[in-house]
Amino acid sequence: MRLSWLRQISRSDDRVGRVRPPRNDSVKYMAKLLEQISQDLKQAMKAREAETMSVLRMLIAAARNKEITLRKNGKAELSDEQAVEVIASEIKKRRDSVAAYTHGNRPELADKESAEIKIIEKYLPEQLGDEDLEKVIKEVIATGATDYGRVMGQTMAKVKGKASGVKVGELVKKLLAK
Repeated sequence: MRLSWLRQISRSDDRVGRVRPPRNDSVKYMAKLLEQISQDLKQAMKAREAETMSVLRMLIAAARNKEITLRKNGKAELSDEQAVEVIASEIKKRRDSVAAYTHGNRPELADKESAEIKIIEKYLPEQLGDEDLEKVIKEVIATGATDYGRVMGQTMAKVKGKASGVKVGELVKKLLAK
């Protein structure tokens, strides 16, 4: 049943004064890293790269979810550091999945997860080498921290996003054992 023209106008007048929030509010305040991911997503769409598109969409969704939790805590936008944290956590999830799939004799799924890791790793900052990481750990130890937990905490604060916690932990154990 079609509404008459007059009834349509009267119904639209009921909504006058209601304010709608902007649709893509998060796009306006997006971190530079996420802007790069969005640009790469557009390129992947043009090139019809299905796997890259799905991984990049997943990254954007994870970043938006993090942004929503930040808004609940009173912060407005996602910084590049927080975006790196999101990306690192997604890589960690993939690595855990690879380990589970290889343990469960599912090499095809492990290969798929490994390919996703390679795509995601492009957006992490350059990782520190063992020598550079050892220098940072030795600096922390030189400041007086001899406890494993304190050394790990201070080192991870300095190398945030530039080294994995597993790698840092191994080197800290090695250097504290000396």
